[in-house]
Amino acid sequence: MSVTIGIGERNEKSLHAALKQYYARAGDEFEIKVDGYIIDIARPDQLIEIQTRNFAAIRRKLDALLEHHRVRLVYPIAQDKWIVRWSKSGKRMLGRRKSPKVGRVSDLFEELVSIPHLINHPNLIIDVVMIQVEEIRRVDGRGSWRRKGASIKDRKLLSVVETISFESKEDFLRLLPESLVQPFSNRRVAECVSCSIYAARRMTYCLKKMGAIQEVGKQGRQLLFERI
Repeated sequence: MSVTIGIGERNEKSLHAALKQYYARAGDEFEIKVDGYIIDIARPDQLIEIQTRNFAAIRRKLDALLEHHRVRLVYPIAQDKWIVRWSKSGKRMLGRRKSPKVGRVSDLFEELVSIPHLINHPNLIIDVVMIQVEEIRRVDGRGSWRRKGASIKDRKLLSVVETISFESKEDFLRLLPESLVQPFSNRRVAECVSCSIYAARRMTYCLKKMGAIQEVGKQGRQLLFERI
């Protein structure tokens, strides 16, 4: 391991920096190189990587690190989000409102589909950090049409609501409600978890890959699954 670099010395977004501060404790090393990769936080017994989105971008990094190290992958999900709009110049705030979208722990599966072969790795721990966040937008005409041209400039952590850790397939299985009668379809998962059918498919795909559920047949055109 190389010499430590202090918190905040690298160019990083506010949310990432705030979560690094949240996880930091005495004796940690920050932004050091391990096996050729820069690590957010390094401890003698584990490495901590904070990934605010896009697990596909760190797939190769995780493949390499998990061979020899215990890795805690931290993924924040905005349970509540406030949107703050600023003028093009960034000098005038145009408004602040709460987004109607509510984040759920099951949103994790949207990213897990990028690393299905690693979900059940014995050296991997995944922390889902449910947060309240403020999203800073600038009305500069460069953003998505869905945001009416506003660009997302930053995300700021307001508070941590709770942290849920996943270390085994049994931890992931707890996301399936007890009311889910076996065998179950993706449609039934969507109804019980209150998510879209597409989100339910991502969930069952990942659970099947980690050996937590198995496909047992079909009901019409719908696949049926059971817990293992």
